[in-house]
Amino acid sequence: MTIREYCNANVICCEPDAPISEVAALMRKHHVGDVVVVANQQEGQQVPLGILTDRDILVETIALDVEARLFTASDLMSSPVTTVLEDAGLTEALGVMRGKRIRRLPVVNRTGGLVGMVTTDDLLDLLAAELSMLAGLVVEQPIKEERTRK
Repeated sequence: MTIREYCNANVICCEPDAPISEVAALMRKHHVGDVVVVANQQEGQQVPLGILTDRDILVETIALDVEARLFTASDLMSSPVTTVLEDAGLTEALGVMRGKRIRRLPVVNRTGGLVGMVTTDDLLDLLAAELSMLAGLVVEQPIKEERTRK
């Protein structure tokens, strides 16, 4: 299976010149900890330029007692943003995340257009569900066998 099948297609995005207060409002409204900063291409694709997290805002403004309203998304975003191609496998995407020590990974198509986002939280939920199904099989198989041998 490809990472496209695991990623969340509903990615919250903003323009590079978006004020930090607007970005924070997007995070609050959508209950997310990150916003992908994008440029819109002629083909209607959104191309990731960077990523901005709630932690970035906190560490770069509030912790330094600096007025957040003085900044735009492009001022505080992490860039260049690490991405993974939509046809990459789960193991490859996890390898990128681990190698770069990142928890959020935008998924893009071959032309660089944003397809979705995969996060460690999403992958933990997925893997926990799959492990639960596997554990259920281990528990249920002996019960089935016992019933058929009576």
